[in-house]
Amino acid sequence: MSAEVEAIERATVAAVSPDAVGAIEGWLLPFDYGTVSRARSAVPLRHAPAAQGTLERIEQGYAAQGLPPMLRLADLECFDGLRAELEARRYRGAKPTLVQTATLRQMQAVAPTGALPAEVDTAPDDAWAALFLGEGFDPVDGAHRVRVLARAQGSLYASVREGGRTVAAGAMAFGHGWASVHGMRTDAAQRGRGLAGRVLAGLAQVALERGFEKVFLQVEAQNDPALALYRRAGFQTRWQYRYWQPSA
Repeated sequence: MSAEVEAIERATVAAVSPDAVGAIEGWLLPFDYGTVSRARSAVPLRHAPAAQGTLERIEQGYAAQGLPPMLRLADLECFDGLRAELEARRYRGAKPTLVQTATLRQMQAVAPTGALPAEVDTAPDDAWAALFLGEGFDPVDGAHRVRVLARAQGSLYASVREGGRTVAAGAMAFGHGWASVHGMRTDAAQRGRGLAGRVLAGLAQVALERGFEKVFLQVEAQNDPALALYRRAGFQTRWQYRYWQPSA
């Protein structure tokens, strides 16, 4: 399990391609000046108690970059001591998020019967990026997500297109033996039509052709529509984490 945790966390950071990445023993410290939390939050590479002084070293690392400290910490008993230290320093945990895994063959089967999988490209086009900036999405956050996903090396970009527009999109990164799904978006007016399933199926098809077998993603714990889709695609939760930041 420890090797799997490290592989998933290293792949997660690589997929969001932060401006820089530091490290202390057992932790990655990604540094980024955008809005994508995974690109700017310290994360442990194993589920084990943090060494004494870890929090101070994380705070120093982010201060040296002119960034506020943030930790992405699993809701596990082994981190009880670190969580108590965080709470004593007036940090608060928020945005519970699930790390889920599946096989790519399970994911490929989620497209609606008779529906074609999404088109998959090796670079994002303007229509793909435009979906992140459209109605129903925060345009500033969307622009930052396009930036970090577009600059990751070797990623794939899936699109369902209708009438010259991209109405559903997603991305897939590869690293440390895993494929990973990121940036799932569906036009607000087109939801409920199975378009996201077509995105997953298209990405899975290409990943299988590349010889990958397993896939992970991260989804907010309260995003019920996405959870239902991922459940149909065979995803199961491995652990839950929260983002810890100092209170204002």
